[in-house]
Amino acid sequence: MSSSSGIYNLRSNGSTHGDVFTRREVVAYMLDSVGYTPENNLSRISILEPSCGNGEFIVEILKRLEDSSLRFGFDFNLAFRQCVLAYEIDSQKVDECIQRVKANFPSLQGIENRIVCADFLLANGTPVDVVVGNPPYIRYEEIPLNKRELYKSIFYTFHFRTDIYVLFFEKSIRMLKPNGRHCFICANRWIKNQYGKKLRSLIANGLRICRIINMEHADAFHEEVLAYPAITLLEKTPPKGRFEYASADSIAELQDIHFSTLNAPSDDDWDNVFSDYGNIDNLTSIERQGFKIGIGVATGADSLFVSPSLPDIVEMELLLPVLNAKNLTGDTFAWDGRYLLNPYNEDGGLVRLDDFPMAKAYLEKNYDKLAKRHKATMNPSKWYATIDPIRRSLLSEPKILLPDISGNRFLFVDKGQFYPQHNLYYITGKNERSLKMLAALLMSDFIKSQLHNLSNHMNGGYARWQSQYLRKLRIPQLSALPDRLASDLLAAYDNRDYASINQIVDRIVTDSSCPLASRNNRVIPKQLSISFDFS
Repeated sequence: MSSSSGIYNLRSNGSTHGDVFTRREVVAYMLDSVGYTPENNLSRISILEPSCGNGEFIVEILKRLEDSSLRFGFDFNLAFRQCVLAYEIDSQKVDECIQRVKANFPSLQGIENRIVCADFLLANGTPVDVVVGNPPYIRYEEIPLNKRELYKSIFYTFHFRTDIYVLFFEKSIRMLKPNGRHCFICANRWIKNQYGKKLRSLIANGLRICRIINMEHADAFHEEVLAYPAITLLEKTPPKGRFEYASADSIAELQDIHFSTLNAPSDDDWDNVFSDYGNIDNLTSIERQGFKIGIGVATGADSLFVSPSLPDIVEMELLLPVLNAKNLTGDTFAWDGRYLLNPYNEDGGLVRLDDFPMAKAYLEKNYDKLAKRHKATMNPSKWYATIDPIRRSLLSEPKILLPDISGNRFLFVDKGQFYPQHNLYYITGKNERSLKMLAALLMSDFIKSQLHNLSNHMNGGYARWQSQYLRKLRIPQLSALPDRLASDLLAAYDNRDYASINQIVDRIVTDSSCPLASRNNRVIPKQLSISFDFS
């Protein structure tokens, strides 16, 4: 795949945005997956590569077409001119691709007519049997404004801050003939992100999902990139209820990969599809069990509202001991003596500054900075309000503390001594004992597996503890746990015994002797075998 340096900006390595080329082993696997092999008569199988770059897919396609012509006795040149088509927006890459094809197939004619320099998204396309390739990755911000507006007017899937590869999906899917096959390797973000919402709906309602292979940890490209790729195999037939799913940690695993069978999505919500736990019964959400999920306070001026020196300059009755994510790093809980200035009274309104002369002097000294904040410009009389309201009662509530991005294994439960800042999510409700049990569940591999499939990961592989993902987690009903299991889970939490936590949670969700265990609790992996009829 590729993009034009005349249209898109350069990346830091000197390549253009979108230039990430697929390894030959992956190309071969994808062509095998769609059934484009020389053992089949390929003389009438039309195939499209919508962003060919310097020709990795095209060269392999032509090798297979030539081998098929020798087996079945058809004209290789004629089949190429009738059935193979590639697009590339970068003229330099087109030239490289054409020269590479000529070097490998010196007798081939009419190459320039079948490897076209054009914007595939705007080209007139004809229906094809097979689409295969690696579409460009161009973030919303990198798409030129004139192109962005034009694409928005054309493509149904242009939603929110979409990446351009989503549009390549839509255009090429719509070009498929009935029973046609479609196989892309590209970023898997569309499966989870908001910008992939309409593409997910398009696929769920109009195609059969055959298989998806997560390749986040496999070296699928010629350079190391943070592309989080996945191979997606689709077929233009009515949707079916199940599909094959696997993760490959290396290219070599593709040759002997084992698949789980998962429920196919039926709409744009795919959050709970990609998990070995997707079919477990007797699970509910955190909030349905009486817990509440929240995020810490954003002040809009932390340097003024949060400081260890505040007790010396404002009244103590306005101060709350405060925590942020830095206080919970390295599996340690270390308060650094900082306080939050709370300008609100018990009723939720702002305090009268005349009642607090020290706070009044401090805030008025910093009036210029506080009054410039957006919230203050919208309501000048509340110039000393924080961006988020502060609910003082939260301070004394026990709560699980969850740093937004964290490499911690242990999740701390605050007994009711601190107020969280905006980079901490928290869970309240019920008592400290129930919260510790919930924290233990959240520390288990069972939940990590769900979170891995629900959330996008930052550099370093850390999942994000965000409310949107916490609300989608499914957990056993804690109030129904037998006393012995509950006590064991609490002891494992207090001792930070992660192995025991996993054993207990696995028993809860998989052991048929446990009252909460599912009767439909696991998907049994199996070797996938898919064949296509080209007749």
